[in-house]
Amino acid sequence: MIVGIVGLGLMGGSLALDLKELRFIKKIVGYDRNPNHKKEALSLGLVDKIVEFEDIKKCDIIFLAIPVEGIIDALEKLKDVDPDTTIIDLGSTKEKIVNSCPKEIRKNFVAAHPMTGTEKFGPTAAFKGLYKDKIVVLCNVEDSGEKQKELAEDIFVKIGMQIVYMDASEHDKHAAFISHLPHAISYALANSVLKQEDPKSILILAAGGFKDMSRLAKSSPNMWSDIFKQNKKNLLVSIDVFKKELKYAQELIEKEEWEELKVWMQKATTLHKIL
Repeated sequence: MIVGIVGLGLMGGSLALDLKELRFIKKIVGYDRNPNHKKEALSLGLVDKIVEFEDIKKCDIIFLAIPVEGIIDALEKLKDVDPDTTIIDLGSTKEKIVNSCPKEIRKNFVAAHPMTGTEKFGPTAAFKGLYKDKIVVLCNVEDSGEKQKELAEDIFVKIGMQIVYMDASEHDKHAAFISHLPHAISYALANSVLKQEDPKSILILAAGGFKDMSRLAKSSPNMWSDIFKQNKKNLLVSIDVFKKELKYAQELIEKEEWEELKVWMQKATTLHKIL
């Protein structure tokens, strides 16, 4: 089979490296709107060949590893693919993508969200094993063709992923809390420090805690502003819930209710018994 990957950054590039290990993948071609990404992906050996978007349509399997708005636009341009073609997106939000998929290719399409990534981006950030031992959420698979669904499942299992099935709407609600909110908090934390009178002096003292929490603020603003836009409703709910918790902690500290604060903290530590 010939695989076409649209988007040759961290997700698309890392996927290409893993797919090269699968025996039934004969060739991997790639497309990216960024000319530098094309050159880097080819020089790094992420793909066998760089092609135009029209050539991607001829592939047996098409992965869309681009921002949500780009995925929706790409699906419109893929309406004339062969009925046997499998199209898999890797978008971080799912409901709008699923609802926007043209009916002509709904059987071709499998909506997926691999729960993996780093704060780095671009082809140089790609590495083999990004997907190993991670969860991939497949949404509304009952609307996908049986052949396409089974092929997507086979690929994700073979690159070491654990599959979870979920409705797209439910996925977006959960993703708002476990993925999108942490990024919003990280950006806010970074900007809070930068707005101080002398952030350089503060950063001299920055140790593990600050570095861990601010790491996500290095993520691509283009990608994450798009994700925030697509999941606006659910993200705002998660931000509101977080604000209430932070406000409660503030009140306990102001009133010097240290035992209650300790109980609040203790409850939070139980999360890691689940994870």
